[in-house]
Amino acid sequence: MPPKVLLPLLLLAAGCGGELTPPSDSSAPRPMRVVSLDVCADQYVLKLLDRERILAVSPDATADFSYMRDAARGMPVVRPVAEDVLVLKPDLVVRAYGGGPNAAEFFERAGIPVLSIGWAADIPDVFDIIESTAAEFAEQERGARVVAEMRERLERLRPSAPDRAVLYMTPSGLTTGPGSLVHEMLVAAGLTNFQSQPGWQPIPLERLAYESPDLVAAAFFNTLTNHPDSWSPMRHPVAREEFRGRPVVPLRGAWTGCSGWFLMDAVEALAAGTDR
Repeated sequence: MPPKVLLPLLLLAAGCGGELTPPSDSSAPRPMRVVSLDVCADQYVLKLLDRERILAVSPDATADFSYMRDAARGMPVVRPVAEDVLVLKPDLVVRAYGGGPNAAEFFERAGIPVLSIGWAADIPDVFDIIESTAAEFAEQERGARVVAEMRERLERLRPSAPDRAVLYMTPSGLTTGPGSLVHEMLVAAGLTNFQSQPGWQPIPLERLAYESPDLVAAAFFNTLTNHPDSWSPMRHPVAREEFRGRPVVPLRGAWTGCSGWFLMDAVEALAAGTDR
């Protein structure tokens, strides 16, 4: 299965921890030649930096699963390959996973600071990542505004005690319970997660045979290349039945593929789905 097919699911599955790795010299001058190596890093670079400070973004910056794709249009693109990045002479490389596991060490040995975007386990983690990243860009005010807007949107929801159950489903037949960012999003929307087991699990077909959620949150079904294979639980009649006779909230990959402020679009869509 090609990497782009798995990207959104892998990013969500990875959202169980992580931390920012700031440039080694926190007193370094304001970065003015910034390169982004992957779609998650692209979101932060495009949101928090002026266009003239961005040397290049990743090839996925304009993809459907990139929330900031409109802002990325017309921008120079660089492959997450060492030679291609070095020739640009950036003063900061930003990455979440781009360039592979040794990318940060390589670029730092070459004298280029690297800012690694961490994975969020919950919504407060997202606040921290936004603020920390903005600080490394010397754009604290912008980061504060993004976090303030997120807080306001959450406050406006003010969900009552959860009384409706929602099942999160991916095309590959996985769901997730407590301990994931997706779970925290469901709770923020005022819903109860139908999946009570922590971590990522196959959808509970046996339970679904005799008990059903009130709502289905369908992730990435709008991505035509991300279809279930012949062994996916999503091909089971019980799973297919979940998409008939009950509300389904489609969650775009751009909302949930990375951890950032854009998850609020998913939370609000889920909260609105409770009124159907």
